Amino acid sequence: MNDCIFCKIINKEIPSVTIYEDDIIIGFLDISQTTKGHTLIIPKKHYENIYEIDEDTLAYIYKKVPKIACALKTAFKAKGMNVVNNNGELAGQTVFHFHVHLIPRYNEKDGFRAIYTNHMDKYSKEDLEKIAVQIRENFN
Repeated sequence: MNDCIFCKIINKEIPSVTIYEDDIIIGFLDISQTTKGHTLIIPKKHYENIYEIDEDTLAYIYKKVPKIACALKTAFKAKGMNVVNNNGELAGQTVFHFHVHLIPRYNEKDGFRAIYTNHMDKYSKEDLEKIAVQIRENFN
């Protein structure tokens, strides 16, 4: 992709600070540094999102996530780690090249918040069963 900033990083057309690289993936520091050590892991082949990436590449990325996450945790004494993947603009994806964020966590005021709303009172067991049927009917 000619206009993809991550492809340009892979091709060394623009600088980045790489912390891990092999033939399939590259891990580099996010320039935003939401928290110290915030790292992005991307495949070297361009895939826009989770809907396009092949299973083998995705499995390989997630095989390396623990190794990189442990290095971040050890280096900075992180107390936790958010592993985040956004798909589509509505989900917060801003660069349309598949990537996984590793965001080390240090305390409640470290700059990152994941907020989930609990709606369990809105769904009965029957509602959940209907949702499950709809999903199962769409497996390829």
